[in-house]
Amino acid sequence: MIELTLIGIGTGNPDHLSLQAVAEIAAAELILIPLKGAEKEDLAGLRRSICLRHAGPATRIAEFALPTRDAADPDYRHGVKAWHDAIARQWAATIRAHLPGLAGKVALLVWGDPSLYDSTLRIAGRLEMALTIRVIPGITAIQALCAAHAIPLNAVGAPVQITTGRRLRDHGWPAGVDRIVVMLDGECSFQSLDPQGMTIWWGAYLAMPEQMLRHGPLATTGPAIIAARAEARARHGWIMDIYLLERASR
Repeated sequence: MIELTLIGIGTGNPDHLSLQAVAEIAAAELILIPLKGAEKEDLAGLRRSICLRHAGPATRIAEFALPTRDAADPDYRHGVKAWHDAIARQWAATIRAHLPGLAGKVALLVWGDPSLYDSTLRIAGRLEMALTIRVIPGITAIQALCAAHAIPLNAVGAPVQITTGRRLRDHGWPAGVDRIVVMLDGECSFQSLDPQGMTIWWGAYLAMPEQMLRHGPLATTGPAIIAARAEARARHGWIMDIYLLERASR
């Protein structure tokens, strides 16, 4: 039986690894590393450096090309399902190639934490082989954002909602909350909001040497974020960012 361990590795700083994560990396017989194209080669490079530092002497490293989602599919959920199915097939093929007996400890290093806006657990559930699944938690982008700005996530006694850029654009500000965290937003969806009375805390490449932070009233800080984000993406070829928005209580 395959023992599949999904290991949260934080947001790009190798020091984010927990002691438990380090132990699981050392114990793995096979570690899978996804390749996301030349523009995101440094993401694979970070995983390689973690393996070089912590993997056991007998650990095998297997890299594979990660399938891409068909962005042209008008049905977003259908497109995501097809994408996850394709990734699961690639995982299975890679595992079979390197563990033909289909028995042993396999690990994947997951950006952030596997439980928060990450597809890894759903993809693992699609694998058609005998396996057990374990999760090692990692530092999330939300934690890294709040730490970088030295702010609490929530106001006293108040709720916070985590949402996506797509939902913010399509549905507006969620009801019942004055603070929201926005993830998976490639379009600076805060532009769809009336900025009056709103404050933003934004971060990109959190905990990495390239870390960028912006904070202030949305009306004036929003345009600066849009410009900084575009310039950084052009320079690096990719960007991972997240932001916290607060509106004045109504």
